[in-house]
Amino acid sequence: MTSDATSFAAYRARSHFRCLDGLRFLCIAMVLWHHAQPVRSPALQILDRGFLGVDFFFVLSGFLITTLLLRERDRRGRFSLKNFYIRRALRILPVYGFVVTALCVYYIGIKGQTQYLEAVPFYYLFLSNFLIEHVPTLSITWSLSVEEQYYLIWPLLLMLLPSRLWGPVALGLVALNVGLAMMPPADPPLAAGPLVFRLPNATYAPIILGSLAAILLHRPISYARLRPLCAHPATPLAGFAALALLLQFGPEDVRGLQNLAIHLLMTLVLMALVVREHGALQDLLARRPLIRIGQVSYGIYLYHLIALDLTLRLGARLGLAGDSSDTGLMWLLLGSYSLLSCAMAELSFRTLEAFFRRFRPQDRPPKTVAEEKDPRRPKRSEGPTGKQVTR
Repeated sequence: MTSDATSFAAYRARSHFRCLDGLRFLCIAMVLWHHAQPVRSPALQILDRGFLGVDFFFVLSGFLITTLLLRERDRRGRFSLKNFYIRRALRILPVYGFVVTALCVYYIGIKGQTQYLEAVPFYYLFLSNFLIEHVPTLSITWSLSVEEQYYLIWPLLLMLLPSRLWGPVALGLVALNVGLAMMPPADPPLAAGPLVFRLPNATYAPIILGSLAAILLHRPISYARLRPLCAHPATPLAGFAALALLLQFGPEDVRGLQNLAIHLLMTLVLMALVVREHGALQDLLARRPLIRIGQVSYGIYLYHLIALDLTLRLGARLGLAGDSSDTGLMWLLLGSYSLLSCAMAELSFRTLEAFFRRFRPQDRPPKTVAEEKDPRRPKRSEGPTGKQVTR
């Protein structure tokens, strides 16, 4: 059996987590299901939980971003905030800015729905998670605002705080978020123009838990303690099974402690997938079609409500419009708008996003003294593929 030290070295040397794109596929599939759910049944509460795919995205994002920062810190002695923000901007802003601008121009400029004009600046300021009312099909941008707020604050905390405080601070922030979410809403609520500042759900907790998972797996001692659980072949499937049971038989309202339990199970599944990369579930998630959809899942997320709107309009023109009780039409809607979402995301990935990817800063480890003196010396690789951990 592989020793903890050998396993930890392999984990730290791994430049790409092979099944996480497959996990992104599951997340975006849940979101697509949520917005065109063809099967509804009071006996199957789990079918109404597709919105939690966003929470799983948060866990994944927190883990990958923190892992990237910690590994850069170990190589260089510190990480570059400038390069971090440039990478995030080039990844997020092109598609986000295109979608927000296009929809605002269409609904406000062309359709004349000027009641949304006051909300427009807050999309660009990434405060849409506090908006009372959204421009049509832009309601999903709340999750991008949560991520951007996290990107602004979390790397600064990692840089300014001693490493021994990272874990306790992350736990404290999770507890604070869950506690605030469980409190009754303020009456009257704290508001400013079209914004209302409140935490209806524990929206920051999953992304911080993903960061905490990265911290724990980055340290040899905590890795060794977690490895027996995370490396067990049954852990990913058991974690998903426990998550399914909680979603099916738990209270209808997932806020508060139930939400925390859901996020903890998601975090456990993620850790199990990255500590042990081969297994029944891991190999399934590493299938090429799932990986490709996972790679373009960010675009799918931003385009999918546009695709849904276009599909509904086309269906109405063809006389296929129906209500949600028509199961056949709902399955057709789900399949059609999902394919259109994937096509729009793929086109965006190959054109708009490809253009901006060229400007990403290259994060290479500094040369050793020997490499500086002997230019013929082979360059070091970051791992088996020579790539960095990426998101």
